[in-house]
Amino acid sequence: MRRRRGVLLTAALLAQIAAGPSHAAPAVPAGWEPAGQCGVVRSGDAPLGGAEVTLYQAGEGEGGRPRVLAWARSAGDGRFSLDYRRPRDPRAVLYVLADLGGPRGDHGSGGRSGPEGAGGPVTLAAVLSGAAAPPELVVNERTTVAAAYALARFTGPAGVAGSSPGLPNAAAVAHNLADTGTGGVAPLLAAPPNGELTSTMAEFNTLANLLASCVSGDSCDRLLDLARRPGHPRPRDTLLAAVDIAHDPGHNAAALFALAGTTARYRPALPAAPDAWTVALRYEGNGHELDGPGNIAFDADGNAWASNNYRYGPDPAVPVCGGDAVLKFTPTGQDAPGAPYRGGGLYGAGFGVTVDAKDTAWVANFGFQGRGCPVDPAPLERSVSRFAPDGAPLSPPRGWRGAGIVQPQGMAADRSGTVWVANCGSDSVARIPDGDAASAREIATPGLHKPFGAAVDPAGRLWVSGNGSDSVQVVGPDGALERTVTGAGLRRPLGLATDSRGNAWVSNSGILPVPCGDSTAGDLADALAGEDGPRPGTSVTMIGADGTPAPEPFTNGGLFLPWGVAVDGDDTVWVANFGGHRVARLCGVNPAACPPGTRTGEPISPPGTGYTSDGLERNTGVQIDPSGNVWLVNNWRTVPVQANPGGHELVVLVGAAAPVTTPRLGGGGRP
Repeated sequence: MRRRRGVLLTAALLAQIAAGPSHAAPAVPAGWEPAGQCGVVRSGDAPLGGAEVTLYQAGEGEGGRPRVLAWARSAGDGRFSLDYRRPRDPRAVLYVLADLGGPRGDHGSGGRSGPEGAGGPVTLAAVLSGAAAPPELVVNERTTVAAAYALARFTGPAGVAGSSPGLPNAAAVAHNLADTGTGGVAPLLAAPPNGELTSTMAEFNTLANLLASCVSGDSCDRLLDLARRPGHPRPRDTLLAAVDIAHDPGHNAAALFALAGTTARYRPALPAAPDAWTVALRYEGNGHELDGPGNIAFDADGNAWASNNYRYGPDPAVPVCGGDAVLKFTPTGQDAPGAPYRGGGLYGAGFGVTVDAKDTAWVANFGFQGRGCPVDPAPLERSVSRFAPDGAPLSPPRGWRGAGIVQPQGMAADRSGTVWVANCGSDSVARIPDGDAASAREIATPGLHKPFGAAVDPAGRLWVSGNGSDSVQVVGPDGALERTVTGAGLRRPLGLATDSRGNAWVSNSGILPVPCGDSTAGDLADALAGEDGPRPGTSVTMIGADGTPAPEPFTNGGLFLPWGVAVDGDDTVWVANFGGHRVARLCGVNPAACPPGTRTGEPISPPGTGYTSDGLERNTGVQIDPSGNVWLVNNWRTVPVQANPGGHELVVLVGAAAPVTTPRLGGGGRP
């Protein structure tokens, strides 16, 4: 991120600095719209004078170079003014860096003369794009933490760079954390379902205090040493230190907390050290639509489509019937235009939702409903629904039927346009070639009982878990049965995902029976009785692309009741848990992307706890978006009442994973 003469500063800018203090914008292509931005650099309420403030446009694509748009120096009261020409691209990402020469106790107007004096450890940041520019931009420790986490997967020593939609979506998420107009906590983070209902706001403030300990004291070396990721260079400033913490949030967590306690500038703060510095945001859409979200699938623009078990009801004691809407959220957690969407045969969707190669969304109508709902679900649990990108139903009023579809659960789509459905109630899968339901056919899977999770690998093969048979079935792109895998720790398997090399990663719940066929949601609830720790059989099984499983399943890292699985752009494995308020992160088949010495299958998240959050409840689906955010669904409440056991939020770990290309059409890989 640190600027270097001859690399990021243009010759025109240096010439302007040498000519006088006007700080006019450097030369940029003619025809761009003139713009101006006033702002102030602060640490808490104290102004920071003498800061070198630079406005950048992020680089395009991986390895792209940021462009300097304007430069100024903050006055004694911390204020500055930037005159520049706005880029033509409305999705261009703009950000501001405020550099100081080192620890500053007086926050006065002293400083260095121009960018050539840069080199101290204090760099504060704020994202200018992604939301309406405020009349006055505040740059402080809170805006720095927001920029570091939201842009964590696009930020390096050379600056911020990346491709669309991941980078602009990430910039927009920064405004869910910090309010750049006030320097305070953003409204979304400050209010329910966040605010005082979870510890995230206090954690966010504690991270800001951690950076403030360097700005106002002599703890910079300590901060940079503690934040340094194993196997990586020492970060050279506060911004890059926060980025390193976002990448490896479990590293030195307790020591960083102790350091943050030396500067209590922002309140409320955490009373005790977290197990990891993951920043978990809850999204609830319009506040009265999510009830038992089951899973998520992302479209090409990074919008999240979510299945919904039940019709929304705020009272868990009042029976609810099956959900009759599919939910679509923008990358920042708001309802997409017109959402939620209804019709097309929707009823009680479960774990099955996918987005195909044409960017249309498919939902499996399992027939979920709360105990006491008077509706007979039998006629409604035998279809799948399809929706256009704008939410218009493309399936008939009773959904697409046939092809053995009974209590459908997991769904997957491949690059050719084929959509697959795991038929939990008929021990088969449905193959829908090119999304043409009229050509769909049933494929019996004798090696599976209660097919549940589904994923496509890079070769176009389908992998399906059998929750009732402790097995996994591999199906060729043409529907031919290829292999049935048993043993290797497979025990009540649920979700699964494939990586960029064609390996499958399968979650083993150990005890959880999916409620299809002769099992009910009540049986699932009964299996949770006496829950006080990980159950026997809890693990993750890796199966090679050739169908050969690893000799032993993987455990630890926070595995409690594993359900959903996702693989990020570094082939790192993320596992949602139906208990324990945690998500696990395991090293995948690319150990080079893991902490030094970590082998495939070993935990990256803290052993024994994983990444915990009081914003999480009982999670089923987990998915990664193009910005590197990890999305989970609060499917059930912690104490589920069967009349309406549904949870009411999506939970997003900001910047925690390597970005992926969406929609997911087989395997992993970066955008």
